[in-house]
Amino acid sequence: MNIIYSINGGIGKCIIATAVCRAIKKQHPEDQLIVVSGYPEVFLNNPYVDRAFSFGNMSYFYQDYIEGKEFRVFVHDPYVDTAYLKQDEHLSITWCRMFGVEHDGTQPELFLTEREQTFFASKFTSDKPILLLQTNGGAPNQELKYSWARDIPSNIVSDVIRAYENDYNIVHMRREDQIGYNGTTAVSDGFRALVVLIALSEKRLLMDSFGHHAAAALNKPSTVLWIANTPVVFGHSIHNNIVANPFTKKPELRQAYLQKFDIAGNLLEFPYNNELEIFNSQQVIDSLK
Repeated sequence: MNIIYSINGGIGKCIIATAVCRAIKKQHPEDQLIVVSGYPEVFLNNPYVDRAFSFGNMSYFYQDYIEGKEFRVFVHDPYVDTAYLKQDEHLSITWCRMFGVEHDGTQPELFLTEREQTFFASKFTSDKPILLLQTNGGAPNQELKYSWARDIPSNIVSDVIRAYENDYNIVHMRREDQIGYNGTTAVSDGFRALVVLIALSEKRLLMDSFGHHAAAALNKPSTVLWIANTPVVFGHSIHNNIVANPFTKKPELRQAYLQKFDIAGNLLEFPYNNELEIFNSQQVIDSLK
């Protein structure tokens, strides 16, 4: 039987989905697992995935995997499930329950070849150990360059840079359209190359984006900062998950529907007097130690 697992969402969601792939394949070892997503590179070399397709490249998919075949389709989106909206269990647990699959743990998995590791490692040679930052997320060319609900506040980033710039090469994973910081080396590369960079780094300060999922898949403990979302749903116990300080101001939620905050950082919803109140710099610096 063909099991078609369709994942609608970003690269971090796809990395979480690798834990679901493992659970599906363990329960249905004789079936062929076919993953369709926006990021098929996440599933390369994954022993639990038989085929990985991109939404934009699915020639003859119906004829090859549906027509005249025995098949099941897993397309349910956990983002509209009650458990997700209540934020009381990990996303991978919700996904497995929706598919009727026994959960096999929240640990995501990425599989790099030795050739990939050797080739990409040569791009990131450094005379100092690497402190890796991922400070901002979201889609390319978004209207708000900084999302208070997701991104690391600038005061935290600046304080971390000052604390570690003498002893570390501070590498900043970011797109060209994202905020940059003095004292860092900006890196923008393909997903597989960035996974190798994460593996090479000695310390990592990450936010609620793909970096912390990839670090968990590589068994690389990191410091991860959380504001609107919660590590209960999206986090990994291997990390030191630092949750934002209690709100100091009542947020304006007139536009909220099923979730409290817009992850893009709706300006009206900001629940603090200023960015300095969100995290304590010393707590983050000490966590990195």
